[in-house]
Amino acid sequence: MGTDHAYPSTNVEDSLHRVEIPPPQPFIKTLKSSLKETFFPDDPLRPFKNQPTSRKFILGFQYFFPILEWAPRYTLEFLKSDLNSGITIASLAIPQGISYAKLANLPPILGLYSSFVPPLIYAMMGSSRDMAVGTVAVASLLTASMLGAEVNAAENPTLYLHLAFTATFFAGVFQASLGLLRLGFIVDFLSHATIVGFMAGAATVVCLQQLKGILGLDHFTRGTDLVSVMRSVFSQTHESKKKPKLFWISALAPLTSIVLGSVLVYLTHAEKHGVQVIGKLKKGINPLSFRDLVFVSPYLTTAFKTGIITGIIALAEGIAVGRSFSMFKNYHIDGNKEMIAIGMMNVVGSCTSCYLTTGPFSRSAVNYNAGCKTAMSNVIMAIAVMFTLLFLTPLFHYTPLVVLSAIIITAMLGLIDYEAAIHLWKVDKFDFVICMSAYIGVVFASVEIGLVVAVAISVIRVLLFVARPRTFILGNLPNSMDYRNVDQYQSASNIPGILILEIDAPIYFANTNYLRERIARWINDEEDRIKSAGESSLQYVILDMSAVANIDTSGISMFEEVKKLIDRRGLQLVLANPGGEVMKKMNKSELIEKIGQQWIYLTVAEAVAACNFMLHTTKPDPIKDQEPGVWNNASVSGGVGEGGGAIEGASGVSGLSAAGCSELAIGRSAGVTGGVAGVTGVIVTAGGVVAMERVAGIICVPLMGGVEIIGMSGKVGMATGVVLADDAVATGVGRLALPFMAPPKKSRKSKKDRKLRKSKSVVVPVEAKAVDSDWWDSFWHKNSSTQAVSLVVRKSLFLPSL
Repeated sequence: MGTDHAYPSTNVEDSLHRVEIPPPQPFIKTLKSSLKETFFPDDPLRPFKNQPTSRKFILGFQYFFPILEWAPRYTLEFLKSDLNSGITIASLAIPQGISYAKLANLPPILGLYSSFVPPLIYAMMGSSRDMAVGTVAVASLLTASMLGAEVNAAENPTLYLHLAFTATFFAGVFQASLGLLRLGFIVDFLSHATIVGFMAGAATVVCLQQLKGILGLDHFTRGTDLVSVMRSVFSQTHESKKKPKLFWISALAPLTSIVLGSVLVYLTHAEKHGVQVIGKLKKGINPLSFRDLVFVSPYLTTAFKTGIITGIIALAEGIAVGRSFSMFKNYHIDGNKEMIAIGMMNVVGSCTSCYLTTGPFSRSAVNYNAGCKTAMSNVIMAIAVMFTLLFLTPLFHYTPLVVLSAIIITAMLGLIDYEAAIHLWKVDKFDFVICMSAYIGVVFASVEIGLVVAVAISVIRVLLFVARPRTFILGNLPNSMDYRNVDQYQSASNIPGILILEIDAPIYFANTNYLRERIARWINDEEDRIKSAGESSLQYVILDMSAVANIDTSGISMFEEVKKLIDRRGLQLVLANPGGEVMKKMNKSELIEKIGQQWIYLTVAEAVAACNFMLHTTKPDPIKDQEPGVWNNASVSGGVGEGGGAIEGASGVSGLSAAGCSELAIGRSAGVTGGVAGVTGVIVTAGGVVAMERVAGIICVPLMGGVEIIGMSGKVGMATGVVLADDAVATGVGRLALPFMAPPKKSRKSKKDRKLRKSKSVVVPVEAKAVDSDWWDSFWHKNSSTQAVSLVVRKSLFLPSL
């Protein structure tokens, strides 16, 4: 476990627990644990533990096909609810599917195809009970925008259609791959603010695109930005004026249903007077289209890019919708499993004349409100759409396009969530900037640019969180041992002589320079504040490491530089509560030895208590003055430094022999009158030491009464945390206070020892002699009022010859 170190005493009854270094783990075990936390945080393999092979086989099928889990428990009551929901969402899916297909510049029948096969696939593989599958406006707009930039759908409809199928195939493969490889966290880079702004911008653009159908324009821009749309509208205002007789049908169409619109067009023969209608729709279910996938084409890159971008947007919307409704019904959905389900339904869909589908919010909300119980509602919807494809498609011939435009606009208005934007402004201004950047980018540039800008700003924010972590000054809350941010808690007070800083992020190469400069600035500001307030000088800098989950080699180097910076100022660096991973790397880099294990504490409260004790006894590690030969204002003549501070022949000190010791500081009027050998970390201030051997952490100060030992432990000839008072230089009888001692191991289990451990302390008169373990054993069994804690005297401990 390492060498014992001397912890400065806190003079409190609670014992100090050492911050431990985690035991080393095999590399394979560490790698396995890291991979599990990264890719399997939800532990999907837990149900497979301790199961026979046959059961594991069944559980594996149920994982990829959840229908095998809930179908055997399906009841008639569930069927009634799902039947009602399925028919309801089918009534919405049919007109929306036709409308969104037109928005994507695809044949309207593809909207119905896409509401037939994909819902069946999702019903078998999806884990959401409430998500209703179908086409969505944003993905349709993205398809039209990205593919339309390379291929004109009106001039080359066959190539455009094949590219749309190919883009859907790439989207499905990408989505399923993310799920299988457990890479769902990539979608998390689309923050809530990004989605709100992007959806609102896309909804605005979609509404603008419907001006073509509402105004009956024959020629319309392929651009999606506001300027292009407005220019196209105003350049064709003369066209609508040529057909004023029946234009009122188009004006009233947004207020009518698709059925009423079709009836009106049929009765008035409006299509002969310039009102655009859907036209003939092919009867029958989906034809196969796997032969239409284009893998060798100059436009393959365009199809791939379209598939990836639309696939990410579809995943983000689908998973967000599924999680939202699962929260309402208090059940859990697996995000990676959803990616596999959505990806597979798009792969199958691309081979059956479908384009990109996901779980649209409007359709899922209707499904939820209609009282669906399982994913069977998607099967009912698919059956209703199949019936429509087989028998009812001729009825849509006279459906005016303006009705489809009205349907799209009605759906899009629900995507403009101004309340969410107001909430972002109130809570987080940066999130509001991301939201508006997405909105402005989509509306004034293009859908792709708006999405890229929003994601880029989100990533920059993540980088800023890492590169510019927050640091706080902590203060003590009144009547407590708690330390909190002084800016948040006005009642928290600073500790005189101690600066407590909290680092609120992992320490990586990206933030080490900032943290080093920020810590130096905090120290400068604190010293300026102390100087202006006339308070006692700063002596200790405590870094609260509770929120530092990890550290890299650049962070280790930063701590070494901070240690040197603090040492040059004559201060002491103290760490509080570093985590296991941080301690492990600090140990391997030998940073613990450089800082000193005795200056690493389990809590801020313990660190402050130790520093407070030192402040009330002596200053830590006094530094040399600018003039050579002077140490802490004590004149030194003929001094020789060996082993980190051994001094021989200092003025005001008689007979000091400390050759080979480390970090020995002699205060003014030290008056040491004996020999000190093999000493580590000794500070002598107006006290006296006589004949001490191999002692660690000795502080000689003028305290009241005798010799006070506050915690002793170690091996033969070593003591930690010993404080010697003025009376120690006297001859004869002194007093030995032992407030923090533990009984010998061999007698700890007796009833008498349990009684002894309940007492607090004892002051025992002893003669000047060495106190060894035998003396201590004898003393322990003779006295019944000694405090029992976890510090034990082992072998022998040498005290001064009084």
